[in-house]
Amino acid sequence: MRPIATVGGLGYLPVAPGTAGSLAGLAVSWFLSVGPWYQLAGCVVAIVLALWSAGPTAKAMGQADPSCIVIDEVAGMMTAVAALPAQWPVYLAGFLLFRFFDVVKPLGIRSLQRVPGSLGIVLDDLAAGLAAQAVMRLGLIFLG
Repeated sequence: MRPIATVGGLGYLPVAPGTAGSLAGLAVSWFLSVGPWYQLAGCVVAIVLALWSAGPTAKAMGQADPSCIVIDEVAGMMTAVAALPAQWPVYLAGFLLFRFFDVVKPLGIRSLQRVPGSLGIVLDDLAAGLAAQAVMRLGLIFLG
């Protein structure tokens, strides 16, 4: 379970493991950008893997949400850009928005971390991804 939760050890990077996990999620999304259904299926798989692995890994480590668990960032980042145009400006904006919402945790996102276990570890990242997705969609509507 730990290799999945840490995305193959990516979460053990000494600097910015959450950013590294987000970049991994962005890369997977780019790979799956052949169609929106592939990306949405990838999101579902990432969310299921995150919910399955994050809580037990955190419990085994004796911490509520260790920074080495980055599968939640993968799932959140994939949620942020799912079914959006696969263009580098869109993905860059999605990455920056997701990191903003994930780090700052506005709009009640922070309160989701209080949920125990895997759900609490993953929910705040999914909410950050959904917030980024909403801003991206509005931006695409207004900017064309």
